[in-house]
Amino acid sequence: MPSHKKTVCFFKVIVFYLCGSFSFISAFGQTDSVKNINQQFARYNRGVVQEKLFLHLDRTCYVVGDVAWFKVYATDGISHKPLAMSKIAYVEVFDNEKHAVLQGKIALRNATGQGSFQLPVSLVSGTYTVRAYTNWMKNFSPELYYQSTIAIINTQSNAGLKSGADSVAYDAQFFPEGGNLVEDITSQIAFKIVDRFGKGVDAEGFVLDQQGKNVARFKSLKFGLGRFTFTPSGANAGYTAVVKIANKQILTRKLPVAYKEGYVMRLDEVNSEQLKISVQAKGISSTEEVFLLGHVGSQVAVSANIRLMDNSGSYLFNKKELPEGISHFTLFNAKKKPLCERLYFKRPAKRLLITAQTDKPQYAPRDKVSLQLATTNLTMQGVPANMSLAVYRLDSLTTATYPNINSYLWLTSDLKGAIESPDYYLTSTGTEADEALDNLMLTHGWSRFRWEDVLTNQAVTFENPPELNGHFVRGRVTHSTTGAAAPDITTYLAAPGRYIRLYNSKSKSNGQIQFELKDFYGSQELVVQTDTKRDSTYHFELFSPFSAKYASPIPAQYRLSERFKTDITQRHLAAQVQNAYYKKYSTLYRVPALDSVPFYGKPSETYKLDDYTRFKVLEEVMREYVPGVQVRIRKDGFHFMVHDDPNRTVFYDNPMVLLDGVPVFNINKIMAMDPLKIQRLDVVTSRYFHGPLVYNGLVSYSTYKGDLDGFQLDPRALVRDYEGLQLQREFYAPRYETQQEKQSRRPDFRQLLYWNPEIVSAGSGNQTLSFYTSDQPGRYQVVIQGLAPNGLAGSTSFTFEVKGLL
Repeated sequence: MPSHKKTVCFFKVIVFYLCGSFSFISAFGQTDSVKNINQQFARYNRGVVQEKLFLHLDRTCYVVGDVAWFKVYATDGISHKPLAMSKIAYVEVFDNEKHAVLQGKIALRNATGQGSFQLPVSLVSGTYTVRAYTNWMKNFSPELYYQSTIAIINTQSNAGLKSGADSVAYDAQFFPEGGNLVEDITSQIAFKIVDRFGKGVDAEGFVLDQQGKNVARFKSLKFGLGRFTFTPSGANAGYTAVVKIANKQILTRKLPVAYKEGYVMRLDEVNSEQLKISVQAKGISSTEEVFLLGHVGSQVAVSANIRLMDNSGSYLFNKKELPEGISHFTLFNAKKKPLCERLYFKRPAKRLLITAQTDKPQYAPRDKVSLQLATTNLTMQGVPANMSLAVYRLDSLTTATYPNINSYLWLTSDLKGAIESPDYYLTSTGTEADEALDNLMLTHGWSRFRWEDVLTNQAVTFENPPELNGHFVRGRVTHSTTGAAAPDITTYLAAPGRYIRLYNSKSKSNGQIQFELKDFYGSQELVVQTDTKRDSTYHFELFSPFSAKYASPIPAQYRLSERFKTDITQRHLAAQVQNAYYKKYSTLYRVPALDSVPFYGKPSETYKLDDYTRFKVLEEVMREYVPGVQVRIRKDGFHFMVHDDPNRTVFYDNPMVLLDGVPVFNINKIMAMDPLKIQRLDVVTSRYFHGPLVYNGLVSYSTYKGDLDGFQLDPRALVRDYEGLQLQREFYAPRYETQQEKQSRRPDFRQLLYWNPEIVSAGSGNQTLSFYTSDQPGRYQVVIQGLAPNGLAGSTSFTFEVKGLL
């Protein structure tokens, strides 16, 4: 028998959670092995919450200088209900070499977030990948991240227009059902034939044996996918598929090798109500028992043992009892080794129905558009659906496909590789659509786990915890001389500013440290250090929070040609006009409401130094009107002794001393500071418990600007510029409510008329939104995406016309 690595070829699928539990018992009854697999599978999933993110981008094609707007939807990977677990989403744009050109940390509130990127003029024309994920999702395959493509055109440089046709390249792949071909056992083989952009092409062909004999024929059904039945002979060493593309080009590909022994699994629809899984084997005991596990997410849907009589057996069950979505069937042997896998998809019966229409099908330039919007099938009256809306101009540069939240959550996010027209599989019905859907299941798939991790008695551990409250800043402490990890070292992180925040962490055995920063927005300076009075020989580094793992690239689907020249010129003109007249509006940001109270709360004493006589030496300030702190001079210089008011005594050791939130361990340096630079002084006259640490009181100085005002930090501290959570850019669009505004000579060449990421629709009630057209005539696309609290997702789109001359 071939090794496990050779015999098992997984078709992979995401793990779901379901509320219900389904079980089927074969005629032979469940064995201890089946029960044990079920128990281990359940134990694994108890510790694995699944997240999915969906990104609604305002468009799919941009020019440099544009602002790309987006909204993030966070959902439970099973029910698709909004999941408010992670508070941070990471969004990236990277090029074909996987170099990130734009990155952002997006705050999530109530399972949604919004952000934007200004596309720099340094970008070259081409296809870029956009992806989004959470820190928790980094524990799993990057195939789980949200991923889509956009086109960016640099109209200010050579755009790469080509007059001639590119050379056409095709790829053909073949997938035996269940994962294996075994000699002398009939199998189904699915195939996928695509062009270099990943788009399926019509094709037909035949299979030749080693002697050149035609042993099978095949023809694609839809999107370049199809299947055929084939029995590899034990006398033949290999088979070759000859593929004839619709344009007469010929491809030849070797079929997967047929093993001399192993297992073959097949799934068939017996009738409209029943499914049958058949198992055939060769080279094993004629009465071996195998075990079938079918799960939809984290819940078992099918669990049975199948005794092979004369190397074959089958199992019949009712498909109506399978939950909606992807069922994942796995076959195990007596040693709990996975042998074969197969996917089956049951279409969801419901989706969020969104209706939208404009008050007119056609408008003039600078005309008001009234758009009526409603959701019609929310199951809980009065419970709002959360939606986002984009209105943009269509031209030849606009890519055809637009990600749909419903098909993404049900299908695209659960299958490995690109899927052409995913919405077709959810909305189309009939024999051809059913066969096309099953072809998709045969040619795509993946699993977020490894069975060897599931079928173990060890607890599941994950490197990246969910960010439940704020953003994690992670790093490492090492010895400066040896570079070895430094465990059990207390480190402090602070960001100089008006908001006094201090974080601490004790390094683990591998030297790693972690700080949780809440409401940390914008670009700020971070200071990481130890108590240099005690620990002075350590080196610090901070890790990037962005994932270094990448999924299989989506085929580039965008190519510039001479036929785009007119629209590229028009886009360039529009971008220049908007930059000249409206640039200031692209830098308007919404200031988040932050808690201005210091991390230590209300201090025992507060001194605004401008209210007192201004001394030239800080020692005089402290001695004259800060009674809660006694200044002492010892052999090594100044020391502070803070009063312990609750115990009516005085702390002998120094308190925690801060300057603009940054710890200062050398009090001689703080005492040498010019007191005229200090605006405020807070004192905490009691022990202060800060995480695992205890401070003997606290003395906090604040400068006027919160920028340390020239104070020199310890040279051993790590000082680094750090980009926190992205500030929300305000979307601006002019309104033409008066005749004077309509007659304004300021040109308006907006391509994006309207972007609204915060639409809430309650129940079945209608609401009206309004915006104005620009000076650009043409056809405009309206796209709406939405998610309801009950997990129903939906989208809709339509177009309207703007007539007139520029």
